[in-house]
Amino acid sequence: MASLKKWLDRRRNPWKGVFYDALKQFRKDKAVRFLATYPDLPAGSVVLDIGGFKGEWTDTVLASQPDCTVYIFEPHPTFAENLRQKFAGDDRVHVQDYAIGAAEGTLNLSDEGDASSSVADHQRSFSARIVPVQQFFDDHLSDQRIALAKINIEGGEYDLLPALIDADLIGRIDRLQVQFHLFEPSLIDARDRIIAQLGETHKAAWSYAFVWEEWHAKR
Repeated sequence: MASLKKWLDRRRNPWKGVFYDALKQFRKDKAVRFLATYPDLPAGSVVLDIGGFKGEWTDTVLASQPDCTVYIFEPHPTFAENLRQKFAGDDRVHVQDYAIGAAEGTLNLSDEGDASSSVADHQRSFSARIVPVQQFFDDHLSDQRIALAKINIEGGEYDLLPALIDADLIGRIDRLQVQFHLFEPSLIDARDRIIAQLGETHKAAWSYAFVWEEWHAKR
């Protein structure tokens, strides 16, 4: 049934083909392994988990490198509280109950569990605070480098990544893993524009368009 739904979706929305082709290759290559372990993460690393949900990715990072500091961003109030409880007493993990983006403001987000989004159209919703990414860096990171950042924020990447680039903060991120989301055809060009800019400071390590991709800072 799932395969039939995907076939119908692609037939009705041919612009989604880039996603379905990439997803097929991602699964064929078993590329999820790239998100499952980080054996080369240096001790003392600063890590950003942008889109924390239940904290499983942070668990993976801490299992790979116990000596690191992780900042988790999760604007969903229930998920943020669950993360606080989960990591209570662990001074390596700092839970931020807001989104980071280009400017201060408020997001009206759909409430669909791990697919909560400011772009997708769902019926249930909630409000979330946006903190300018420059302010967060100034307040918490000073001039520190970011060894690893993961971005999975259901469309918010189209605001956050240009903000990081425009503020010249992107160059402080050594390794970036990002999931671009394809909710409408115009986001294909939006992603192209972002990765063209990203290519000035980073090089692609691997890429499955609108599934997952990884970028490394140029040296």
